Amino acid sequence: MKTTDAKIAAPIAPPARPTGRGKATLADHVTSVLAQQIRDGEFARDARLPSEMELTERFAVSRTVIREAISRLKSEGLVGSRRGSGTVVLGANTATPFRLDMQVDDVRDSIQAVLRVIELRRGVEGEMAALAAQRRTRAQSQAIQQALKAIDKATAEGRDGVQEDFAFHAAISNAAHNPLYTSLVQFLSQFLHAAIRVARVNEARRSDFSQQVRSEHAAIAKAIADGDPAAARAAALQHMENSAQRIQAADREFWDSADGQEAVRDLAQVKGAEQ
Repeated sequence: MKTTDAKIAAPIAPPARPTGRGKATLADHVTSVLAQQIRDGEFARDARLPSEMELTERFAVSRTVIREAISRLKSEGLVGSRRGSGTVVLGANTATPFRLDMQVDDVRDSIQAVLRVIELRRGVEGEMAALAAQRRTRAQSQAIQQALKAIDKATAEGRDGVQEDFAFHAAISNAAHNPLYTSLVQFLSQFLHAAIRVARVNEARRSDFSQQVRSEHAAIAKAIADGDPAAARAAALQHMENSAQRIQAADREFWDSADGQEAVRDLAQVKGAEQ
């Protein structure tokens, strides 16, 4: 006989509360347990998931933790909301969501995390720029140029230019006319903002770095405007390679500074983000 409500298992003790960055959270624990039970068939398909109150008692955690866990289960396609039924089990999803696990506990981890993001961006940015050079409209080319000017303005005003830098690369993704690139850039935005912050703040400490970045961005924009895919790809790849070198040049003084510590926090906050 088909059940209409998910059976509530025995109470599950929560893990010890995390004591530092990079450690599993209570929401991680609840999500992991519920996801595994759904995949193991312990909850029948179309059954109602236990209420928030029941789950808080079962896991001995707050409602905020339960809501975060359910949100993650929804993003994985394991549960969903139905009118009149609340949250219901959709069953095991054979499609595994893409996730990036950023283990960031100290400066060494932060440097490696940023370099890994840059490695991931290298191929994406190169092909994206090449496609933009082939497919950009006049308006999109102008939008890229405007984004470049916005970075210059932010720099002149003494701001870090993180948002403007990201907007520049986002404008290129739009010009590529491939919605998958735009979606990927949006997904990576949580990591890109942290990586770009590290890069730009460190670069701002050296005038030669700032000028290099300005020249690299300008080269990408020009190649796209000229409709030269090979030059656009090469310029984007060079920008990524030089970015990695500039990150590696960051000294202990930078990482010990307020900006450096903020960069570490930025990266720690996006640990385990997923789509």
